[in-house]
Amino acid sequence: MEKILYSKIEGKGGIPFVVVHGYLGMSDNWKTFGRQMADFGYEVHLLDLRNHGRSFHSEDWSYEAMVQDIVNYMDYYQIPQAFVLGHSLGGKAVMKLAVQYPQKVQKMIVADISPRSYAPHHQDIMKALNAVDFSVQPTRQEVDDIIKQYIQDDSTRMFLLKNLYWKEPGQLAFRFNLDVFNRNEEVVGEGLPAKAIYTGEVLFIRGGNSKYIQEKDEVLIKQHFPNSAIKTIPNAGHWLHAENPQMFFEIVKEFVE
Repeated sequence: MEKILYSKIEGKGGIPFVVVHGYLGMSDNWKTFGRQMADFGYEVHLLDLRNHGRSFHSEDWSYEAMVQDIVNYMDYYQIPQAFVLGHSLGGKAVMKLAVQYPQKVQKMIVADISPRSYAPHHQDIMKALNAVDFSVQPTRQEVDDIIKQYIQDDSTRMFLLKNLYWKEPGQLAFRFNLDVFNRNEEVVGEGLPAKAIYTGEVLFIRGGNSKYIQEKDEVLIKQHFPNSAIKTIPNAGHWLHAENPQMFFEIVKEFVE
């Protein structure tokens, strides 16, 4: 029996809409967006990818596996086709899904990531996470203090600390599978294969202050996704859906309708 990804579902019975979070994220990051879309008649499936959130942990950490997980999830919930949205790592996963299983994707939204490969660039975050020693049973505040030595930005720290949970009384842990991420740091940045093409409608949304989608990427995006457009949310960084949730929601809603 295939393991099925954990999800939160908003708006039961509506038009299927699948949302895939970014690296070190989880379904919770998309709750507000999910509720907004549910109010407009969508059944929004907020997934936790493998090795993230409340989904299962696995030694197999690859985009092939992530895509298969999404397909298995859609089959399990009898979703023949859906609008799909992915942010960052999740954006990479849904791009691969669209290329391999175009019949599953009605329209696709990719948030702040391009199809090219990215060199490993989360070193500060990984150092911070690896500096936490859970064997000494730190408190939430102590974990925050350790991470703060590496990451001064409050919003990034808050995002990471969302992954803390009480594994048992007095014992905190991270929900994500840090060991697997440490061993496979190059996976996250993998690019789409050169000949991979999806001809359906695609919208790329980038943050005006983010460097993830650059002008040089626009040609590559068109090669892989000939029927695509790019919109920019001004003054937003990589976490554009959290920094300007209203504008992000309105851009997505206009595109899907």
